[in-house]
Parts: sequence; C-alpha cells; structure tokens
Amino acid sequence: MEPPPEFQGLHPDKPIHIYYGNLPHWRQEGATYFITYRLADSLPQQCLAEIAAMRRQWELAHPEPRNDAAWQDYCRQVGMKQEEWLDKGCGSCALNRQDCAELVADAMKFFDGQRYHLGAFVVMPNHVHVVFRPVGNHTIEDILMSWKGFTARKINQLMKRTGQFWQRESYDTIVRDRAHLAKAMAYIGANPLKAGLKPDSQPRWVRPDWEKAGYGFV
Repeated sequence: MEPPPEFQGLHPDKPIHIYYGNLPHWRQEGATYFITYRLADSLPQQCLAEIAAMRRQWELAHPEPRNDAAWQDYCRQVGMKQEEWLDKGCGSCALNRQDCAELVADAMKFFDGQRYHLGAFVVMPNHVHVVFRPVGNHTIEDILMSWKGFTARKINQLMKRTGQFWQRESYDTIVRDRAHLAKAMAYIGANPLKAGLKPDSQPRWVRPDWEKAGYGFV
C-alpha cells in the first residue's frame, strides 16, 4: 500500500528536536503527527495522581541520562492508561453536544491546506484524536493554540460557562511510517465503538484521497 498524498513519516536523516513538559515532545521538520488533546476536566484527580506515581516510579527506574527508547516506552505506558480513562467518559464530556463537537471539527478543517494538511480526526466526548502535518512556518504549538483558543471561547459561550476548557499539554507522536499511520487511522476510526458509542455518534473525518489510498476507517 502506497503512502497517502501529503504524508511524510519520520525521516532518518533529519534532526529531531525534543522538549519536555509532563511528557516529552519530538519535533521534526515536515513530519506528520498523531495528536490527542483533551478537555481540562477529562481525568479525575485519582487518575492524575496515578500518572504522577507512574512518573516517580519511572524516574527512579531510569536515572539520568535517559535515552529516547526509555522516554518512548514511558509515553506509551502513560498514553495507554490515559486512553483507557478517557474512553470511560470522565468529566463534563461537553463534546457530547453535537453543536460543540461540530464546532471543534469545523475549526480543525478551517485552515486545512494553508497551515497544515489534515489527514483524519475523531471528536470524542472528552478528547480529540487527529493526524496532520504542519506546513511552512506553522508549528504544532501554534496550530493547537489556535484550535483550542477559538473553540474554548465559542463553547464556553454556548454552554454559558467560564474557565479553562482544554488541558494545556497534549499527547503527540511523530508518525514513523506507513504501518504506524495505518495503525493510527484504525485507532481513530474505531475509537467511538471502543468507548461503547455508536461509530457515527461522534464527528469522524478522513481525507478523501487518503481513503482512496487505502487509509480510510474500517
């Protein structure tokens, strides 16, 4: 199966920049990313406490200097645990509202082809999965800030509420190759069913030419 148009995987010869928040974030010019961003109230305190405990245990088991393989393994562990909790539908699940979910979907589509090439997404009740590749001088951080800032203002108005809507830090990974992309697309497509929802109950979208290339939802 050929790679879909506008997809670029991890390049072995290009430099990778890494910076750290609660999680490490890998950046490579021209790369495609699989990103999860979630609502600020989507994980209860006991879940956050468990993640903090996982981090302390991992740091004790992996003293400095820590290599990329160790960090990637930690990210996978945290990501799997987080996804399990998110799919249980914790928090306000504001994106259960169709108008709120569609607002998020429309925001992601708005600058497609200008600031980024959008591949696929699903808007879940309390989180979002998206595959895209930034273009030009646009960065992941700027793109996510634009999506989150605009939708937070609009949804807070719709729901007549105030305060933080999105969690500031997002989970992201560079899509390594075609096999990794196919796995990410399958996950996005199946996430509603995995969470006990009807497949078409949440906004899902895949780029038409990616679907033609064999990277659509199952």
